[in-house]
Amino acid sequence: MQLFIPVLFITVFVIIIIILFFYYSKKNVLLRHLAKFQFKSIAQFKTNMPIKIMGKVLQSHEPFVMPFSKRKCVAFEFKIEQKISTGKHSKWKTLVKKQDIQDFFIEERGEVVMVKPTSQPKNYMSYLVKDKRVSSGFFKEPTPEFKKLLSDFDVDSQNFFGLNKTLRYSERILEVGETIVVAGIAKWKTLQQPIEGYGYSKIAALESTDTQKLLITDLPEAFKKRHT
Repeated sequence: MQLFIPVLFITVFVIIIIILFFYYSKKNVLLRHLAKFQFKSIAQFKTNMPIKIMGKVLQSHEPFVMPFSKRKCVAFEFKIEQKISTGKHSKWKTLVKKQDIQDFFIEERGEVVMVKPTSQPKNYMSYLVKDKRVSSGFFKEPTPEFKKLLSDFDVDSQNFFGLNKTLRYSERILEVGETIVVAGIAKWKTLQQPIEGYGYSKIAALESTDTQKLLITDLPEAFKKRHT
């Protein structure tokens, strides 16, 4: 009985930590915020209305091109990691981490809405699905493409003894043409300069405020309960 009580306490403590970790994960925090918004079409936009919209990503500038997949995108996060062993344990050490985002449009049923995320100050919250991975290891030779990527970022694929390091690259992006969900405060903006292919003087926009950030994601869970 004396042993049972501390074991039970530790078990309950671990379960609570796991639940809190899951509840406060970046993914679930974003989904909870999104759930407060209703899907609307661009035709239903009213100034200062909190809205979320699902549509296809269109570039407004020259898009980013990912270093490994060569895909064109308006936002990205990628990193290169190395597995480091310390006795009985091991961990992944980040060697390279880069991210960026630019202005873009969302097309929905032939109409477009403008989205202007900024990094300084950061006016958005995002979660992008990890959709591209490549790795190498002791028994896994890096492909020529992966080896070139590592070289471009001054990462050696082998250690001092000529053995392959355990490395991995992952990439998350908002690809041009991809379907995503964005939430924010609806605005109608007067265009100072015409947009190619767009024949109106005003354009719908989703913006942030001091109390509400833009919410941006390509999570499939965010597509549920779309307004029809």
